[in-house]
Amino acid sequence: MFALRADHAFDGTRFVPGGATVLVEGERIVGVEAGGFPLPEDCPVSSYAGTLLPGLVDAHVHLVSSGAVGALEAVGAQSPEEIDAQIERSLAAQAAHGVTTVRDLGDRDYRTLAFRDRRAPGSPRILTAGPPITTPQGHCHFLGCTAATPEELRRAVTEHRDRGVDVVKVMASGGFLTPGTDMLGTQYAVRELRVVVEAAHEAGLQVLAHAHSLRGTEVAIDAGVDGIEHFTGVSEEGPAIPDAVLERVAQKAILVDPTMGSDLAMVELLPPPPPQIGELMERFGMDRKTMFTSRFELVRRMRAHGIRVVPGVDAGAMPLKAHGNAWLAVGDLVRSGYPVAEALAAGTSGAADACGVGDVTGRLAAGYDADLLVVDGDLASDPAALGRPVAVLTRGHAV
Repeated sequence: MFALRADHAFDGTRFVPGGATVLVEGERIVGVEAGGFPLPEDCPVSSYAGTLLPGLVDAHVHLVSSGAVGALEAVGAQSPEEIDAQIERSLAAQAAHGVTTVRDLGDRDYRTLAFRDRRAPGSPRILTAGPPITTPQGHCHFLGCTAATPEELRRAVTEHRDRGVDVVKVMASGGFLTPGTDMLGTQYAVRELRVVVEAAHEAGLQVLAHAHSLRGTEVAIDAGVDGIEHFTGVSEEGPAIPDAVLERVAQKAILVDPTMGSDLAMVELLPPPPPQIGELMERFGMDRKTMFTSRFELVRRMRAHGIRVVPGVDAGAMPLKAHGNAWLAVGDLVRSGYPVAEALAAGTSGAADACGVGDVTGRLAAGYDADLLVVDGDLASDPAALGRPVAVLTRGHAV
């Protein structure tokens, strides 16, 4: 048994006055005590002046991609060995930044499953959707799972179930990174998307829908999906989601991941956007930075409507979205008007609950896995300290 002690602590739901002492044995937390708790003489303890909290959860990653320009699209032509090597690098980057659980929402050939089942010491816990279901030549078709007819869609869900995925991901709209896809429209009609939802629910799996377009979002809502990723609301008039749509999402208790956590300091370093994106931004009268910062107001409105937000980054999709940026996604919630404790809860216990692992991680509590993060500073007064990790443990193993 060993212990971690910190002057400040956040237990996954609230700040703990006076800090905390967390006792770890093997892979699990066996006790959470006050900061000054007297320890047995034979119990090693690491003491910190910063904040101790559960490890972060990134609910939307692509471990197969480095995030470099064109990296995700290149995965379709890579060998299994190349893909696996990138997964290893992605996991190491996530862990180094305090992320102890990731949910992969788009790999190729189910490559992340072996890493999930291996549970390597010091590596984040993995939940995976396998390759996303998309239309022929649709968004992320290069990841290898396309289906158009109801029969093909059912077969796709059955294969995902048989492979042992944790969740099903489907592309309800086109995407910014796949040329030729309809970013303002839909990839599936309601009846087709409902086939995916019904087949997945029969298999005990939730369905998350990628939706950048407003029309794609509305189709996903009508089809009964469990969660919506991106939630950009792009239409001919620009990115905007009406209050009526927000109200429907809240009433149906659909979880929304606005995939924030972009490193805006890198915007000026990027090459010009692809033509299909540049044309849209010109039409909307927006540049890349304003496209990203406009999200803060949307998330503020989502919170006001009572929508449950799950912070994920879309890590690996582009240079602004590096593996390990989960701390930025939590910070973006604060910028959107969330109290610090509420934002931290969303990125720890809340995201763990949304990913279906809230009974084993995301909290400082006896019996939970020792997925722990210590940062340099008092998070209650300095949320940016979340980006300064000084110690990370995944299931009791130091990173």
